Amino acid sequence: MIESQLTVFLVDDDPGVLKALAVLLTESGFDVRAFSTPHEFLSQHDPSVPGCAVLDVAMPGLDGLELQASLATGKLDRPVIFITGVGDVPTSVRAMKAGAIDFLTKPVSDDELLAAIARATEKDAESRTRHKELQSINERLAKLTPREREVLTHVIAGRLNKQIAHDLGLVLNTVKIHRGRVMEKMGVKSVAELVRHAELAGVRAAKCPSGP
Repeated sequence: MIESQLTVFLVDDDPGVLKALAVLLTESGFDVRAFSTPHEFLSQHDPSVPGCAVLDVAMPGLDGLELQASLATGKLDRPVIFITGVGDVPTSVRAMKAGAIDFLTKPVSDDELLAAIARATEKDAESRTRHKELQSINERLAKLTPREREVLTHVIAGRLNKQIAHDLGLVLNTVKIHRGRVMEKMGVKSVAELVRHAELAGVRAAKCPSGP
């Protein structure tokens, strides 16, 4: 059985397909939220809910690819699996290039769909973990003073304390204090860990001038 907190959002304008998929996924342990139109789905979609979306490709008003594009504009991309009544290679290529997990042709094999959903929910979990970590790093960065932020960029550039002092016109002991506060506020034990956090947050290392 799949963990019940994982949700599958189903969007298909064919009532028979929608019902059949909803029954299959509910029996497989998923929390299923079914919608007959893309607009109904978008009006009720909650990006904070872990899971994935299974979308029909050909729907009136807003097709599956357009719906996929709408989902991709959020902070967290909702993993998408497409199902279609007709095998369409160009459309499937576009969908996969846009990040779709899979492109399945109706009638959809239960095993193939469940396997695709397993991959999609795993990707969703990884994305949420990265997002949560980045959010935490940014919150820590926001606690740094301007001078501490400046020292941070020199530390991740590999500069020694005496070099940072020379570059910034500070006394060595002041640099040591700032460096210690940076490490403490960022919650790291090593420069390597600090560098990793900075890279994740897009913080650039200082361009170091030549000097001692």
